[in-house]
Amino acid sequence: MRDFKKLEVWKKSHELNLFVYRNLLPKFPKSENYDLLSQTKRAAYSIPLNIVEGSGRFSEKDFANFLDIALGSTHELEYCCLLCKDLLYIENDLYTQTNQQINEVKAMLIGLIKTLRK
Repeated sequence: MRDFKKLEVWKKSHELNLFVYRNLLPKFPKSENYDLLSQTKRAAYSIPLNIVEGSGRFSEKDFANFLDIALGSTHELEYCCLLCKDLLYIENDLYTQTNQQINEVKAMLIGLIKTLRK
């Protein structure tokens, strides 16, 4: 078992989640409350939640599987943000900022998964 709070990838994914909640979600129109907003929110918090759940597992294989799920959520969040930009819910600058953070988390997850699977 690992202390998730010590994992840099968890710290970065937590920051990403907070960024999405504070900066992205308030930009959505009310008509998206139960659709795209909800899906974006779930994708954002799924990333750190799966890291936390995986860090509580005893084997490296189990931990890596939860990191795979977290990685899938980063891809989902990436698409949600692209859709938001294309629907003009968010500005290009906010999209770029969010996407940069997503890519950082993705790279960290991929690196950790590769390390665990060696």
